[in-house]
Amino acid sequence: MIIAVTSGNITVDVSTDTVLLSQLENHQIAPIAHCRDGVCGCCRTKLLSGSVEYVSDKLGCTRGNEILPCICKATSDIEIEV
Repeated sequence: MIIAVTSGNITVDVSTDTVLLSQLENHQIAPIAHCRDGVCGCCRTKLLSGSVEYVSDKLGCTRGNEILPCICKATSDIEIEV
């Protein structure tokens, strides 16, 4: 899978077996995160294209095309804005 990050014109190759936040942190491009459990909503990120699946219940607030990378995995190539 490929993640394209628009804020820095960065593209990274990721796996589908780890949540997005961990993979973004490995590339030093992750949003700020606090709870890492989908509760606080701090890591909220815009999903510009592609799809994700949640590995646990999403309790943090999101709007429209926002995702919580702390609890989701890419299911296709995605483009996000961090």
